[in-house]
Amino acid sequence: MMTHVQLRNLFIEFWEKRDHKEFPPISLVPQNDPTTLFTGSGMQPLVPYLLGEPHPQGSKLYNIQPCFRSQDIEEVGDNRHTTFFEMMGNWSLGDYFKKEQLSWFWEFLTEEIKLPKEKLYVTVFAGDKKNNLPPDIESIKIYKKLGILENKIFKYGPEKNWWSRAGAPDNMPAGEPGGPDSEVFYEFSQIKHDSKFGEKCHPNCECGRFMEIGNSVFMQYKKESDGTFLELPKKNVDFGGGLERILAALNDDPDMFKIDVFLPIISTIEKESGIKYSDNKKAMQIIADHLKASVFMALENIEPNNKDREYVLRRLIRRSVVKMLEIKINSTKSWPKIYQSIINIYQLKNDIKIETIIGKEIDSFIKTVDKGTKMLQTAQEINGELLFNLKQSYGFPIEIAIELLDKWKIPFKKDVVLKEYKEKLTNHINLSKKSSTGMFKGGLADQSEQTIRYHTATHLLHQALFDTLGDSVRQEGSNITGERLRFDFYSITKPTEEQIKQVEEIINKKIQEKLPVQSKIVPKEEAIKLKAKSFFREKYPEMVKIYSIGNYSKEFCGGPHVKNTSEIGEIEIFKHEKIGSNLYRIYAR
Repeated sequence: MMTHVQLRNLFIEFWEKRDHKEFPPISLVPQNDPTTLFTGSGMQPLVPYLLGEPHPQGSKLYNIQPCFRSQDIEEVGDNRHTTFFEMMGNWSLGDYFKKEQLSWFWEFLTEEIKLPKEKLYVTVFAGDKKNNLPPDIESIKIYKKLGILENKIFKYGPEKNWWSRAGAPDNMPAGEPGGPDSEVFYEFSQIKHDSKFGEKCHPNCECGRFMEIGNSVFMQYKKESDGTFLELPKKNVDFGGGLERILAALNDDPDMFKIDVFLPIISTIEKESGIKYSDNKKAMQIIADHLKASVFMALENIEPNNKDREYVLRRLIRRSVVKMLEIKINSTKSWPKIYQSIINIYQLKNDIKIETIIGKEIDSFIKTVDKGTKMLQTAQEINGELLFNLKQSYGFPIEIAIELLDKWKIPFKKDVVLKEYKEKLTNHINLSKKSSTGMFKGGLADQSEQTIRYHTATHLLHQALFDTLGDSVRQEGSNITGERLRFDFYSITKPTEEQIKQVEEIINKKIQEKLPVQSKIVPKEEAIKLKAKSFFREKYPEMVKIYSIGNYSKEFCGGPHVKNTSEIGEIEIFKHEKIGSNLYRIYAR
């Protein structure tokens, strides 16, 4: 079986032989993107360049990007869904197109990593008559020249084989780019088709026989104001392939938890529980996935809390504890051993802080479970509202509540209680969705005029904090919406009210000075010599873009920005708070 290290090396060597430059993966916490809490795809940092902006490293790129998708939390436990994964990607920014991309990826799969051709199937765009978009005949011809048989080529409409930021062609606004895509699937022939998913099996069938292992997007069209589609003069390729899924295909086993980035974790859980993986796969998959994702979040200095990214981390840890309780694992004692297996797989720095962050939340949740247990035992009546309040106020899982009530033989109308609970939960979810509409679409930054103003203002804020609090200041993250900017930073000095007021005054002074905002692409070493500030957790390529605001601020950044600080308008810092050890957060508008 090929290891994840071997696969990474082969992927890197393959694209470098074809003159691609590696652009370093970005943080799991995207900067200046209010639409998503986490980096969820390899193309996320490349949106400005796919839309036409020149990339500092040229027109042919590749990388392996760590990703997290919170929408898959509930899906984990079916052999193939994970929340944390790595996306192997390559891009052509107006350079090569379909012929090279499809031929190269087929070569990588069949010659470099030697997947059996007879187990590979491909899909292409079938066309969209409504929008006068033709079928992707060019890709079909390329595949046939590569020796792929007609019965291995499947055609699907825009619901499966079309990509744009807005989705299907009908949903695209004027000016939006998009195009057909082509996916490659691996067939696990040992899985028999389940007729409940349809009479015949096919690559996009949900029965589990096929797994998508790569997707080449051809950004080929732009939607016009009259609803028609015109071909772009400069066409792009955006490819993404799941590292874990390709390893599962190489292992010829549809269970991704048997590949080497999961198996040591599963083995540790087996040892700690005394239960075989085959006897309780779902619980062990959830524990392995959720704790791995938690480790990578803690590496980004995220700490469990009740909102945004912090809440996602809390949810992951608590779900893993629930499953550990299910299979009789002492989570407090076993967690450090599971943590160590994750550290070993990825050769991560053994940071006691990470173990402490997650261990502290595990201990806290165990106390919550004890508290919830007492409340259940002393309740006058068991109803849906009680269980919902236990869940919302204390994070006490309904699965444990029901299990305890059954164990204690406490009489209650289970069907009625569960119905009441689900109604309460549905109402809560609908309210939450309404309040956060547009925030978690994933992968695409809001580039309205106001967010661009706020984005530029964060550069002034960063420098003003540095000037006021000293050179220990470093950016830890930011989140910008049309209503406000949020800026997280590290400082050995706790800012006083007077210092925060001084920072606000500096920012507004620089806005009033009408300073020009300019960018240039320079070697990274030159940018460092120029003392350009950077987001310390990012890895930067050899050529970088820096933005200068007059002679006041210089910063590594991809943009976009205003052209002059006078466009920003007055900035008010309306809130500041401590969010961790030497970590602070500022809100401004």
